Amino acid sequence: MSMVNRTALLNGRVLIDSELVENRCVLIEADRIVAVVEPADPRCASAHKHDLGGKLLLPGFIDLQVNGGGGVLFNDAPGVESIRAIGAAHRRFGTTGFLPTLISADLVVVAEAIAAVQAALAAKVPGVLGIHIEGPFLNVERKGIHDPEKFRELDPAAVKLLTSLRGGRTLVTLAPEMTTPAMIRKLVDAGVVVSAGHTNATYEEIREALHEGLTGFTHLFNAMSQLTGRAPGVVGAALDDPDSWCGIIVDGEHTDPVVLRISMRCKRHDRFMLVTDAMPGVGTNNKSFLIGGRKITVSGNLCLDDDGRLAGSNIDMATCVRNAVSMLGLTLPEAVRMASLYPAEFLGIAHDVGRIAPGFKANFVVADDQVQVSETWIDGSKA
Repeated sequence: MSMVNRTALLNGRVLIDSELVENRCVLIEADRIVAVVEPADPRCASAHKHDLGGKLLLPGFIDLQVNGGGGVLFNDAPGVESIRAIGAAHRRFGTTGFLPTLISADLVVVAEAIAAVQAALAAKVPGVLGIHIEGPFLNVERKGIHDPEKFRELDPAAVKLLTSLRGGRTLVTLAPEMTTPAMIRKLVDAGVVVSAGHTNATYEEIREALHEGLTGFTHLFNAMSQLTGRAPGVVGAALDDPDSWCGIIVDGEHTDPVVLRISMRCKRHDRFMLVTDAMPGVGTNNKSFLIGGRKITVSGNLCLDDDGRLAGSNIDMATCVRNAVSMLGLTLPEAVRMASLYPAEFLGIAHDVGRIAPGFKANFVVADDQVQVSETWIDGSKA
């Protein structure tokens, strides 16, 4: 290990698994963590030192649902520079890994978005982990803000397109009742992560999809059949299944915090993941934007169309972490794990990101006790 390329992060409180630990030196070289040791270790003495000033050193946040940021909506301009701008906007709030998310669009636009992510991966745009394709294989009864004119059948040509990304992860949100278990299995067998969303499926239909490899639920409670006394629906299936993951938007608007607290008593915490469902306003002072020609108004964390319908959010991951502590009663380490390790496990990349440990990517958030972010490190580079 060369001294020239070695950096020692010192004088911080380091989140190591589920515990904040003092008196640790995190040594990085290039884009990797090479050791977590006591400051007296001679390797720390010979390295370039970076003083954290007593702040928290947390694993970088991973956001699976990023529609936009920095004034850019991915659907409007599915290109490398759009991805770069979106990533830069969210990096300010601790996001070190993200999936640019495409809202229901024609397959030609889906192809453009996949090509853009492929190019972004090749160009090593900071933070890009792959793509989230949310629709157009959805149920009109739970369309939300999506344009139902874009909805279509999941046919072999679409499967071929959805499985075409190389070198990154592909997450597809679909309505299981609008396709067949066999088609879900084809996606899963090709390495796609499949999540249920914008779905009016029955409990039984979700159970069948889970059997075929569906592993996630997109923005739990939103745009899906609810848990009722005689029909458990998608929500009931999600909470009944011990192994699947649930994305939750903790903004106090998409789902009442009481409902989320009850939900987190139904299955273990490591199956819940914080997501933003962020729109272009994040990182800007913009008060409105357009989706498919429709005006969306931004008010605080809310994004609403003219009919009062939720259209994603204006929240960032650091705020989600803060809210998970204040609204859900979680410890800070557990809230951070919901924003880092658990989404990494869902994507199947937890061997590489999501923890502060030797061999992992040097992706960090430096923040104060209120999770106000002062530094974000991606692949060993600070911003």
